Amino acid sequence: MSSASTPLPDALAKIVERFKRRTDPKQRYAQLLSYAKKLKQMPEEDKVSANKVPGCTSQVFLTANLEDGKVWYLGDSDAQLVKGLVALLIEGLNGLTPDEILQVSPDFIQETGLNVSLTPSRANGFYNIFQTMKKKALGYKLGTSSE
Repeated sequence: MSSASTPLPDALAKIVERFKRRTDPKQRYAQLLSYAKKLKQMPEEDKVSANKVPGCTSQVFLTANLEDGKVWYLGDSDAQLVKGLVALLIEGLNGLTPDEILQVSPDFIQETGLNVSLTPSRANGFYNIFQTMKKKALGYKLGTSSE
């Protein structure tokens, strides 16, 4: 269960539990890098400025599609640790409804222990990626998404 008032979606809760078992920051980084390796390939034609996540030091791209009322993300980054963050968020949020995504608080990052391991710019990048994903979900909820 999340410390937030709304419980985390199952996939995200499992990810948090995996990170909680890793007490060493190096193990958390290794876990993050393993997520980066498993990230589904994003088509090169989707790596355009319209899909770029604002406010990230590294290049981060993110797309979202709505299928049968559920949001499906694709993403990529030129930095491996950030790519791991993208992969973690995609695995945790893919297949949820826009409402379910909008209810998730970014506070779960504290539960993973990653917040203490990330540099301030990477932590900021994480929040920017997360907010971009929520913004895309909100666009689907409101019917204003251009994707």
